[in-house]
Amino acid sequence: MEFKDYYKVMGVKRDATQDEIKRAYRKLARKFHPDVSKEADAEARFKEVGEAYEVLRDPEKRAAYDQLGSNWKAGQEFHPPPDWDAGFEFSGGGFTGGDAASFSDFFESLFGRDFTGSGRKGPAYQARGEDHHARILIDLEDAYHGANRTITLQIPEVDAQGRVHTRKRNLRVHIPKGVKQGQRIRLAGQGAPGMGKGPAGDLYLEVAFKKHPFYRVEGRDLYIHLPLAPWEAALGAKVKVPTPGGMVDLKIPPDSASGRKLRLKGRGIPNRPNGDLYVVLQIVLPPADSEQAKALYRKMEQELAFNPRAKLGVG
Repeated sequence: MEFKDYYKVMGVKRDATQDEIKRAYRKLARKFHPDVSKEADAEARFKEVGEAYEVLRDPEKRAAYDQLGSNWKAGQEFHPPPDWDAGFEFSGGGFTGGDAASFSDFFESLFGRDFTGSGRKGPAYQARGEDHHARILIDLEDAYHGANRTITLQIPEVDAQGRVHTRKRNLRVHIPKGVKQGQRIRLAGQGAPGMGKGPAGDLYLEVAFKKHPFYRVEGRDLYIHLPLAPWEAALGAKVKVPTPGGMVDLKIPPDSASGRKLRLKGRGIPNRPNGDLYVVLQIVLPPADSEQAKALYRKMEQELAFNPRAKLGVG
């Protein structure tokens, strides 16, 4: 997938005001409109300009796009950085499904899921405020135990000069015990203010887990790779295994192979029922970094009738 430089498409600088972007769009839309343009690639350019304008005209999309940085070049191979949109607060005013279908894979990878409209409106004189949405990163341990945390969200805004910037706001949030990835936490009344005497909208926080040094998460289950010495795997052993709730003793059956999974029931993310913790065994060879170690390996080579490639028919 190729990176798209929307500023280059529009022919404006990165610090252009919203009015400058609007004027550039009107000029380019007239130039490349398929009904009037004589350019051979008019239809493609018209769609490209429309996609760029969809992002740059919207302060929320523009602020999110800008945080990808200015080092990307048009046409460069691109994949969205992990959790690139975490911590941004969006009002939910996005594009329709029809609009999305006409845009590129690049646009879809950034905005195709999180920018759909969700506001609910009442009469003009009294309307409920629009709901806001944000994606937050939490520690796995907070989901396991529950916690109260202060989070910081970035809110895109347009200043008096027509330039986009972000304002930060801090919120105290209760992380419920057992929350899972993708689950939403609702903060009532923390969205946009209502019109007239209408109530404020809500803020929905979509939960994602920070990358953990030990565990991989699948739903409510956890996976951990457990290194074993060859003799522990061959002869069996009792070893310590870290879990979010503390260390536990795990019995390793004799003749265990790398990749074997052992289940610790109920040691995953708490719920009804709790998730499980799967221990994936990983045999680690001692390095042959001394004469003594090399001698031991040579002795094993000579005395053990072992062919790791026997199933392949290779002697």
